[in-house]
Amino acid sequence: MKLASLKSGRDGRLVVVSDDLAWCADATAIAPTLQRALDEWERCEAPLRALAAALNRGDAPRSPFSEAECASPLPRAYQWADGSAYVNHVALVRKARKAEMPESFWSDPLMYQGGSDGFLGPREPIPLADESWGCDLEGEVAVITGDVRQGATREEALKAIRLVMLVNDVSLRNLIPGELAKGFGFFQSKPASSFSPVAVTPDELGGAWREGKLHGALRVSLNGEPFGRADAGVDMTFDFGTLVAHAAKTRDLCAGTIIGSGTVSNRDADGGPGKPIRDGGLGYSCIAEVRTVETLLAGAPKTPFLRHGDRVRIEMQDAAGRSLFGAIEQTVAAPRR
Repeated sequence: MKLASLKSGRDGRLVVVSDDLAWCADATAIAPTLQRALDEWERCEAPLRALAAALNRGDAPRSPFSEAECASPLPRAYQWADGSAYVNHVALVRKARKAEMPESFWSDPLMYQGGSDGFLGPREPIPLADESWGCDLEGEVAVITGDVRQGATREEALKAIRLVMLVNDVSLRNLIPGELAKGFGFFQSKPASSFSPVAVTPDELGGAWREGKLHGALRVSLNGEPFGRADAGVDMTFDFGTLVAHAAKTRDLCAGTIIGSGTVSNRDADGGPGKPIRDGGLGYSCIAEVRTVETLLAGAPKTPFLRHGDRVRIEMQDAAGRSLFGAIEQTVAAPRR
């Protein structure tokens, strides 16, 4: 089952989307918003699935589905916590800051709590007031949970995962060192994130969803050129069951909690840092990684961070080349005053 929120008010209008992303059916008679559906999942799941089946058969009232009309599946959320499940990425970006990586990062997930009071739509511009802040894209996977009790096991956490989607977790790299030096974590350096047009139930993903991981190439493009093709199911040190259970160690998680994977990152075949796509590698899911590799190889980075007018696209396709979640496609722009 595929769900989306069309732009309407603060929390969007819930629709069911056809498997091919061509059509949608209004679902507000079941639940007006995705958050309401998550709050009442036991009541809403069956009729939503029935509507999805009817839509795919062509038996439900439908309208053309437009990704440009979508808000993020949850336009705002009660909680957004982002992990760093790809420890290869953590090691590289810390190396760029000349910061040692504790050995515990390989056994205990790293996670921060991001701003969730408003997300960017998948086709909305990335507002950047100052290019010197070092704006970076971060291609990630995220899950939306139902209610999770404090102390839940990995297996219980996996069962609580309702939906899967993609993320562009925007970072302002040049603001991060100063914030972290204060010892209190990210804030200004992590502006609003954006999510894919469509959120998908794990069963709909078939074999691409296994062992708590989404398998498949995360297709990241920058200004129309391939930038990253890392496989989200490879080199993921912590699966989503582990990440959700980590978040729930000391607190309950309410329905509608979003947990992110952190930047998808693969090692090269020889075990070293990834290589650019033009050099036969899988590329990168953020600019910070390629800048780190450039520094390691040549002594200085040459790839610039995002500037006004730059275009970012993040998408994942199935084996037949069909988009699974729709595409995040954004242009960097000065904020509207």
